[in-house]
Amino acid sequence: MEIGYYPGCSLESSAKEFDVSIRACFTKLGVSLKEIPDWNCCGASPAHYLNEELALSLPYRNLIKAEEAKLQKILSPCPACHSHLIHVYNEVIRDPGLNQRLKNIVGKEFKKNSVSKHLLDFIKEDIGMERLKESITLPLKDLKVACYYGCLTRLPDVNIDDIENPMIMDKIIEAIGGEPIDWSYKTECCGASLSITRTEIVLRLVKPILEAAEEKGAECIVVACPLCQSNLETRQGDINKKYKTSFKIPVLYLSQLIGISQGINPAELGLNRLIINPTPLLLEKGIFEK
Repeated sequence: MEIGYYPGCSLESSAKEFDVSIRACFTKLGVSLKEIPDWNCCGASPAHYLNEELALSLPYRNLIKAEEAKLQKILSPCPACHSHLIHVYNEVIRDPGLNQRLKNIVGKEFKKNSVSKHLLDFIKEDIGMERLKESITLPLKDLKVACYYGCLTRLPDVNIDDIENPMIMDKIIEAIGGEPIDWSYKTECCGASLSITRTEIVLRLVKPILEAAEEKGAECIVVACPLCQSNLETRQGDINKKYKTSFKIPVLYLSQLIGISQGINPAELGLNRLIINPTPLLLEKGIFEK
């Protein structure tokens, strides 16, 4: 199976481990990722603050590039990137006048033959749980996992799972042998990009998320968003200093846990790039051999 691939800026830099682990575990699943030729930044958070048409034109151009490469489905692992691509796709269908304006800006017309899919949707709808289970060689042995969806997967037009109580990631964790915990903070916002400009807000938002995970017995947290991973993992030290706590909870990407259960070498999954090393936990659980 071949699918288009839009890594976006984060997966090319600060979230490189998300990219390499996706490529590795998808290879095991027989999925070939074809990167959109000459893709550009989707605009991330700043574009829509500066100029609405710029914020729409950037993902519009990516959709055109995918369409020109005959990529009907595009895997967009970053929820922010996916939300921008799917938002523009839906907006130009709803408003032909907008499609014409964006065509004038970009210089080419999007004919609506390419659509973005998030990692969770793609695993559920295109791969399927049975196929995922067939690829597993090292089940997670009841590893207690807090599935953290964050708020970006809940944005308008995204429509990934139930808005209030999403379960796709929980079902994926079950399929690979883990034990998803039942908790109430799975969709709470971590502060996203405020981590850079208003760090104190992120510390205040992340602390109760970590507390809720620990209280429910989670041994690690799994995410599918670069901003969520960064805030939940790298800010634990700052939270410990500010609030006199002692958090040290590994925060992994979903693709890393899938890859671990498929028996892929940890180095190929980018585990060495994580700040909080999950290896001691995986050894203790018997998932990795001592």
